[in-house]
Amino acid sequence: MSEILSKTFYGNTIEQWLISFAIIVAAALVGKILYWFFSTVVRRLTAKTQTKLDDIIIDMIEEPIVVAATIFGIWKGLDRLTFTENQREWIAYGMEGLIILSVTWLVARLVDSLIREYLVPLAETTETDLDDQLLPILQRGLKGAIWGLGVVIALDNAGIKIGPVLAGLGIGGLALAMAAKDTVSNVFGGFTIFTDRPFALNDRIRFAGFDGNVQEIGLRSTRVRTLDGTLVTVPNAKFADSPVENVSAEPSRKVVLKLGLTYDTTPDQMRDALATLRSIAEAQENLEEDVKIGFSEWGDFAMGILFIYYIKKGADIVGTQSDINLAILDQFNAKGLEFAFPTQTIYHQALGAN
Repeated sequence: MSEILSKTFYGNTIEQWLISFAIIVAAALVGKILYWFFSTVVRRLTAKTQTKLDDIIIDMIEEPIVVAATIFGIWKGLDRLTFTENQREWIAYGMEGLIILSVTWLVARLVDSLIREYLVPLAETTETDLDDQLLPILQRGLKGAIWGLGVVIALDNAGIKIGPVLAGLGIGGLALAMAAKDTVSNVFGGFTIFTDRPFALNDRIRFAGFDGNVQEIGLRSTRVRTLDGTLVTVPNAKFADSPVENVSAEPSRKVVLKLGLTYDTTPDQMRDALATLRSIAEAQENLEEDVKIGFSEWGDFAMGILFIYYIKKGADIVGTQSDINLAILDQFNAKGLEFAFPTQTIYHQALGAN
């Protein structure tokens, strides 16, 4: 038996190979034991705490710990064997790379879990669906950046020159960005809508000659249902360089009404007209208290009255205007206050015959 164990293969005896293999197996078993310990004992302890953060961390490190323990065992098992200097160098590079990648895997899993646990529920509570579309992109982008950084560090530790690789990636990324600049600008426009919040779903907006309600806020475009009933799809980049008027955000709707009474209206009738408008405004519960009424001008065809009132937010704008106009028509007619219309009086003198 001792003769068999003493036989040499690739510079090491069978006994040395078996001991190294045993170390690797033992390391894997230790990893399994650690996995069981974290998944049972530690998880029971973290379940008693009020925060979910410790549960997330434990859940994310269970599997990477098994992998890291196995890699460490392989490293220690191979380290005790006899290899050439070049072979040892490559083994060291490989083990360091695997450890870096396992740490990268751990960090990527942790970030992904934190986003799913905290940011996704937060996005679901918002009215807009833009954040729901941006969040997966953010999630994939962060994971890609973490893995990219991990791979770069692993390659650098392995002695591979990454400068030319990064330069090539930079040139390729620039070319891709130039080809997709419109898409990128629309995505950033959507991100601007999400951060600045110039409007939200179901808001009525005016922009670029369109007037309608926001039906959908997407990653690349926003859909608006106009007052005519048509559906307009607008690239999000348009909102970044165009003024947008959010009608739904107004505190109240200002209405400017100009009335004209005939020039045969007496001063007392004019005072009565102003008082009548004041009483109509006070009787309307959908109006703000800030009402302005005045004898404003001497027009070409009429004496002008300016009536400015503000309809409360959420009130029926068209219905309130209709009620006020009908009240003016009823009460002015009942009091004999005549509205003027454009007229001309032409005086001419008949010439007698010579």
